[in-house]
Amino acid sequence: MNRILLFAGLSFFAVSLVGCGTGPVQSSQPMCLPDVQAEAVMASAENVLGRMQFAIEKADVQHGYIRTQPLTGAQAFEFWRRDNVGQYNTAEANLQTVRRTVEINVSSEQGQVCADCVVTVERISLPERQTVGATRASGLFTRSSSSLQRLELNPNQQEGMTWIELGRDGRLETEILRRLKARL
Repeated sequence: MNRILLFAGLSFFAVSLVGCGTGPVQSSQPMCLPDVQAEAVMASAENVLGRMQFAIEKADVQHGYIRTQPLTGAQAFEFWRRDNVGQYNTAEANLQTVRRTVEINVSSEQGQVCADCVVTVERISLPERQTVGATRASGLFTRSSSSLQRLELNPNQQEGMTWIELGRDGRLETEILRRLKARL
């Protein structure tokens, strides 16, 4: 009985987070700063992204471009990670597998250096397997047991696995630019 109440309470909490949170916000506006060198903005951007656990995939100082490798969204117990901004994004990352990729473009315009940030969000889509019975539900997507869950895909699932683009994460874009401005 206590397990049922605990499950009901946690389910209600998760649904309330999704219901109360607002969805994705509009994309951020580029941040422009006078009296700053583009190289300093690039170095600071790499530092900010590194502190947020993003791994840099490409950094081109000459063209003012940084792209990160996709980073899977933080779970509730990963309190040290800062890639989920807001209740909606936190709940979404806990209810499904999402990942984010960051792109930063740095350019010089009219005596100012401007930085634009684009964060793309994707959700994993796994092909379904036929359910044989209720006792095999824990192995529906993986070869897990009811006590230990693992994501091990068979070759057919790996072939059909895709990432679905969900759009931009304006809150994370704004937070990255805010941190970048604070470092400069």
